[in-house]
Amino acid sequence: MHLFRKKKLPPPIQRILIIRFSSIGDIVLTTPIIRNLKKKYPEAELHFLIKKNFRTVIAGNPHIDVIHELDQDLNAVIHQLRNIHFDYVIDLQKNFRSARVRRAIAARSFTFPKLNIQKWLYVNFKWNTLPDKSIVKRYFKAVEPLGVKNDGAGLDYDIAEEKATKQDDIPMGHWVGFVGCVIGGSFATKKFPIEKWSVLLPLIPYPIILLGGPEDREAGNLIAAGMEGKVYNACGKFNLTESAHLVKRAKVIVSNDTGLMHIAAAWQKPIVSLWGNTTPWLGMFPYYGYNDISHTVAPQSVIIENNNLSCRPCSKIGYYTCPKKHFRCMNDLNENEIAKNVIKLWEAVKK
Repeated sequence: MHLFRKKKLPPPIQRILIIRFSSIGDIVLTTPIIRNLKKKYPEAELHFLIKKNFRTVIAGNPHIDVIHELDQDLNAVIHQLRNIHFDYVIDLQKNFRSARVRRAIAARSFTFPKLNIQKWLYVNFKWNTLPDKSIVKRYFKAVEPLGVKNDGAGLDYDIAEEKATKQDDIPMGHWVGFVGCVIGGSFATKKFPIEKWSVLLPLIPYPIILLGGPEDREAGNLIAAGMEGKVYNACGKFNLTESAHLVKRAKVIVSNDTGLMHIAAAWQKPIVSLWGNTTPWLGMFPYYGYNDISHTVAPQSVIIENNNLSCRPCSKIGYYTCPKKHFRCMNDLNENEIAKNVIKLWEAVKK
């Protein structure tokens, strides 16, 4: 007589915590992880820990069940999370504070290769050993042990219908179509200069909307001066969700390396991205779900950068002023080249 024992199955996964505190672009770049985790484990609760002031970025994401906010007191958040049984923690922030959260929660945790040493070598010695891959592909290393794979569908950005902009929120002359120009950025060395925008915009033969926050309002007024019928300065007039929806409504986006650029990629928009002190090799270029730095794979993405500088990249984030005082990484970008690519992408959208 032979006895056969049934193979004991592992218990089902009930809750998974994803950590990414900031910022807008980095959070948007985590959305393929969120989506594919939910596809793999549809019955599991997905929790997301984020800084309170960035909650809007994921508030509409249908794959997240619970959002936990970090305001000031990390200890209070840790106390709250300790009372929840998590099966796994996916740390996509990977810094000191996220490590504290991981240690405090009695669950198996996974992180991703942040490549800080490689970035340091690139910034300080211009020795580039970084992969030509989006950071999204490195994020997926954190969920490989759970059998989660990239579906190639790109980024997500979800907006509830009631929070979207209305047609008459923008001038009638822009209803048929417009180019969205993202003039803001977290650091000055990542921003295309005001005087360069003022040269570029007359070369673009389409209606234009300037996008940015309240801090960009004055710069937008200077850029739009003398072009009020053609250029609409929306900076500071709309919140992040509404600005994201204007990105969706645009035919083409021209953008600095900033959060709205990644939201544009989530909408699969044609993008002309302008790069200053940072470079696409840091892994933060527009990602459509299938492209690497060889952006010919993504024909709707055009990267404009100055590759003839020994000082670039001077930082993996940015500075408030150019350390060399010349700011050639932005000042040498050719407005005619940018405008030609905008026209090319616009025409491609019409076909």
